[in-house]
Amino acid sequence: MRRTTPLALTAAALLLAGCGSQEDTGSSGKASEPPSPTRSSAGCAAQAELKAADHGRTVCVTKGGEIRLTLDGTKARPWKPVTASGTALKAINTGFVLQPGDATAAYQAVAAGTVKLASSRPMCAQPTAPGQVSCEGIEEWSVTVRVS
Repeated sequence: MRRTTPLALTAAALLLAGCGSQEDTGSSGKASEPPSPTRSSAGCAAQAELKAADHGRTVCVTKGGEIRLTLDGTKARPWKPVTASGTALKAINTGFVLQPGDATAAYQAVAAGTVKLASSRPMCAQPTAPGQVSCEGIEEWSVTVRVS
């Protein structure tokens, strides 16, 4: 018969305890919603900050709230200016773009409705010398904004 030492029992208990106490760190591949201290009863935020990782998300802001976004690009792979389809948002001053290739935008929620924000950029840098491989792929970015 095999004898179990107290050290082996302690190690097994610690190993099992570690397996059951892991936190969900949100690494599901989806961008988490930025924290917002002000929320309405409908779950909409007064403000939202968007980044490239928010592609495909739907966010909700209250009428009078603001959406600000920054897409970090490069000189070789610049983001196109952000477009908004719909009338629920009104463009406001975004400030200064600090890096070539970045796209910034800011909007105020002026009416109930839905707006799609969109931009795109090249998947890779264009060739700088003859004989280099060309890349025609486009990376697209979009977020749906619901104003209530």
